[in-house]
Amino acid sequence: MIPAMRDTTLSDDLDIADADEDELYEAMDWLLARQDKIEKKLAKRHLKEGGLVLFDLTSSYFEGETCPLAQRGYSRDRKPGTLQVNYGLLTDERGCPVSVSAFEGNVADPKTLLPQVEKTRKSFGIDKLVMVGDRGMISNVQIDAMRSTPGIDWITALKSGAIARLLDDTTLQPDLFDERNLMSISHPDYPGERLIACRNPALAKRRAKRRDDLIAATAEKLGAAKAMVEAGRLKGAARIGVRVGKVVARHKVEKHFDLTITDTSFTFAVSQARVAEEAALDGIYVIRTSVTGDAMTSEQAVLSYKRLADVERAFRTMKGMDQHVRPIRHRLENRVRAHLFLCMLAYYVQWHMIEAWSELTYKDEQPDRKSVV
Repeated sequence: MIPAMRDTTLSDDLDIADADEDELYEAMDWLLARQDKIEKKLAKRHLKEGGLVLFDLTSSYFEGETCPLAQRGYSRDRKPGTLQVNYGLLTDERGCPVSVSAFEGNVADPKTLLPQVEKTRKSFGIDKLVMVGDRGMISNVQIDAMRSTPGIDWITALKSGAIARLLDDTTLQPDLFDERNLMSISHPDYPGERLIACRNPALAKRRAKRRDDLIAATAEKLGAAKAMVEAGRLKGAARIGVRVGKVVARHKVEKHFDLTITDTSFTFAVSQARVAEEAALDGIYVIRTSVTGDAMTSEQAVLSYKRLADVERAFRTMKGMDQHVRPIRHRLENRVRAHLFLCMLAYYVQWHMIEAWSELTYKDEQPDRKSVV
């Protein structure tokens, strides 16, 4: 018996206790050959014309050297420098999985989106849909492509730099938030789109506290470096710069400090102006959508974007103790794809079990995302 199968009764229940690795690989190959057919049936069951389609991307680290999908890229598992395999999950508006796609580990998030739009249209037969993706997924390039395709709308969010520009030109005025902490605005940079600004006071407090704590911790370390310079134990602008660079990079708050380094001295000060500039964005995010107000209210647009948390929940389940999708060790590309598809199907079963048992788990009494902020 394969060692991993000793921890479960499933092998006995299915009468496969004597299966060897070759037979399991054959089963994976059999499954992968039917992925397209299975996903089409799932799409027919769960996706609807004009409905939401959620898509997000993650990665898992790879152990080995021979798989074409394994490339050096951004590690979402906090294992920098390791080979990665990217994979994206496409779900319905409830977070129910429909399709999974594997990509090389160095592929940028935005490049994975348009193939999902085409897959939904051509393979799944959905001509009209609203694609929901995070701010790193849906960029202007993707929006231009979707805008040229009839029936395709989108919901995403602005990055912090774009929000800052709205504040600078007074398009976004925090004093004008209503009692729901929402504000609908428009801007010539986003023609034919709606911008919905949201403010979350609790999140603002958490971010302010975290920033203050990180600045304080960094200032303490910088003070120690300053003392070393003054005592003559650290000399030379290059050596001082290396030491200071490591300190400010640790908590990633270097932009909040003014640093002066010479061969024999080092001084630093917190830039209150830059701190205040960042604090103005605390707890504020802006939803960007092409869906008209007649088709979707501001609250519905915000809640639709927040449904991406359901896709993130699926990734956590697949990576965690439930499915152990990582690390990926398969040498062949098709085996990696089969591995990911198998994990998606396992999560599909789990998702439906949770829904069916909602009364037992009190899920029905505590619905998610009651608040739009």
